Amino acid sequence: MITFTLWDILRNLLLATRWTILLSLVSFVGGSLVGLGLLFLRISRRKAGRAFAKYYIELFQGTPLLMQLFIAFFGLGLFGIDVPAWLAAGLALILWSAAFLTEIWRGCVEAVAKGQWEASASLGMGRLQQMRYVILPQALRIAIPPTVGFSVQIIKGTALTSIIGFVELSKAGTVVTNATFQPFTVYGLVALIYFALCWPLSKSSQILERKLNVAHRNH
Repeated sequence: MITFTLWDILRNLLLATRWTILLSLVSFVGGSLVGLGLLFLRISRRKAGRAFAKYYIELFQGTPLLMQLFIAFFGLGLFGIDVPAWLAAGLALILWSAAFLTEIWRGCVEAVAKGQWEASASLGMGRLQQMRYVILPQALRIAIPPTVGFSVQIIKGTALTSIIGFVELSKAGTVVTNATFQPFTVYGLVALIYFALCWPLSKSSQILERKLNVAHRNH
């Protein structure tokens, strides 16, 4: 009978953690890029652009991430398109993240005083110039804490990708449990690893938010 030491279990989980981190980074960066484009549509003066962004956000916020993963992985297969699990997982998480990041950033843009728009317009700035030089720099400062906080949700969201066969941390936990028959030990370590990934980000978000509030009061 093969015996597994604590280090054997931890080593296998840490190997899978690399994929969790990589998928989280891809999802966050990709979601940020898509979300930035949606943000400009969401606050544009074009009705069609605002409508597209609005319905996109409602669709991805109003449906479970699990369902989106199934559609990305199995749905395209109905058309004869073979999608690898990692690609389906990345695509679904990017599109899902973009919807939430767009709304976070839209709220931050709207938090900038309307007088800033009026002042920049009086200087002859166009809409894009207003956004680039006046509004976005101020909104960015407000957006950092909630954006960092949402990155925690992305990390935890990667656990759902195990349902389509992507071997990240939680899927590795299931595989290792089946081999070792030590579910308490394995899932206890899985929980600790997730905590080690998420806690620094949660703490950073809280610290940044406190600093932002202090700076706002001093101002």
